[in-house]
Amino acid sequence: MSLTFDACGGANGSLVDVALLDTLRRESIPATLFLNERWVRDNRQLTRVLASDPLFQIGNHGTRHVPLSVNGRAVDGVTGTTNAHEVVKEILHNQHTLVDLTGTQPQWFRSGTGYYDDVAIEIAAQLGFGLAGWTVDADSGATTTPHQIADAMVDAPDGAIVRLRMDHPFGGTGAGLKTAIPRLRERGAYFTHLPQPSFP
Repeated sequence: MSLTFDACGGANGSLVDVALLDTLRRESIPATLFLNERWVRDNRQLTRVLASDPLFQIGNHGTRHVPLSVNGRAVDGVTGTTNAHEVVKEILHNQHTLVDLTGTQPQWFRSGTGYYDDVAIEIAAQLGFGLAGWTVDADSGATTTPHQIADAMVDAPDGAIVRLRMDHPFGGTGAGLKTAIPRLRERGAYFTHLPQPSFP
């Protein structure tokens, strides 16, 4: 199972769930952290610390946190990139920020809303990025209860990519994670980073 955590930035997403990160460290659970540029700029020192910790794999969560398309398709009320140039900029601007700040070269990209059209998928592959979706959205954007989050994680199939949020410390994600870990381990689950991206 791969646990992935989004830090989306902006008015409601630039905080950090310190207790959640502490749980991952205490339990020695590897995780992939998808960091948006807005969040990175508000949490520069923490970004460096996270990138230096081998427990955490850093992923690119975009520059503006928008759907990746060439026609401006809106998803969940968020207007996407409108052409190939904007797709490239959405990926690479944050990539340069992460590289300059941490020396880390993320290989995985996750767009805001997780949407990609066919052309955007091709562009990302040409740039050398794997596109990270998810099998289970365990906390529904940090809106569900700890009990619901724990159940969603425990019910995830073997090999699942689980998406959670790490930027809502007042939500239920941290508590849900803490509850789910012993239940997952009891059933024999183990945790891994996302693998090296592969391209057809």
